[in-house]
Amino acid sequence: MKAYQVVENGKPLEKREIEKPIPTGKEILIKTVACGVCHSDVHIHEGFFSLGEEAKLPVPLMTDALAMGHEIYGEVVELGEGVSGIEIGKKYVAYPWIGCGNCDECANDREHYCSPLTTKNLGINVDGGYAEYVLVPDSKYLFDAGDTPDEVAGSYACRGLTAYSALKKADLVKGQNTVVIISAGGLGLLSLKIIQAAYSINPIVIDIDDEKLELAKQAGASEVINSRDEKLFEKIAELTDGGATSVIDFVGAAETFELASGMFGMKRGGTYVIVGLIGGETNLQLPMTTLTARTIRGVYVGSLQEMSELMELVRENKIEHVEVEKRNASEANKTLNDLKNGKINGLVCLTHDHE
Repeated sequence: MKAYQVVENGKPLEKREIEKPIPTGKEILIKTVACGVCHSDVHIHEGFFSLGEEAKLPVPLMTDALAMGHEIYGEVVELGEGVSGIEIGKKYVAYPWIGCGNCDECANDREHYCSPLTTKNLGINVDGGYAEYVLVPDSKYLFDAGDTPDEVAGSYACRGLTAYSALKKADLVKGQNTVVIISAGGLGLLSLKIIQAAYSINPIVIDIDDEKLELAKQAGASEVINSRDEKLFEKIAELTDGGATSVIDFVGAAETFELASGMFGMKRGGTYVIVGLIGGETNLQLPMTTLTARTIRGVYVGSLQEMSELMELVRENKIEHVEVEKRNASEANKTLNDLKNGKINGLVCLTHDHE
């Protein structure tokens, strides 16, 4: 089968012919229908996360070569002898955050928190959707997406799931008007659709790009504000009666941390959820954290249970789907570069020419 693999961090992906997996036991082989390209792929490809200044957190390849791609939507083509309840020919979204199965985290529905040294995440530790076929270890990781368009479905496995998990951690109340989302990119737009479906909230959206902000406004944001606006904090205070109570940051940079701090104003009890991994460093005024009773939370994807909850919303057509650009897998390198350089508005996925 064809696979577009990272062979060396920072170098172009290589198109290779590799052996197609054969499922055994509870394993299922799926043919990749579409695979979302997530900003995490950029970090995995580069091999690091920025910690500010020259400091970097390395992300070493766990294998000699890796077909990335963890937002996988595929068609079942082969079953191991121990599989039941799964039909050949049916399409599923694959939950990619697969742990070792033996640790306390895996035993308590925190499989996504399994140690990076033992986890078996699809497209991160083992080959994923940049390959024509993907081996899924158990049917519990497969989710029916109903009549969701092929190009959209896979995005719920990471960006959708991460957004849903972040919203659950943001202490939201249905219908509240004091929620700010930082980023009108693909993940921000997807979270906008999910927060409308799950919480009946039309949030304020902040971004540096007016074109992306216009997309957010069309998607239902109550207000959009460019982060360069000199009156940003005044506008937030006016719109939220003194300051935000929940800020969800899908950028995760030093600059957005500073923005979030100002958008809370002097309101107590606010929750700041950091999702993005652009990186950097910042100063934290410790007394202000105490005096404002503010909570700062990090989000790392989502649990299998959260995936189940999200996909129920998807199957019930409660989430209005965002548009996703389709590209052939042969454009994987160009797509990574475009994503890295901010040239993609919304979401993008790769498809394969199966022979």
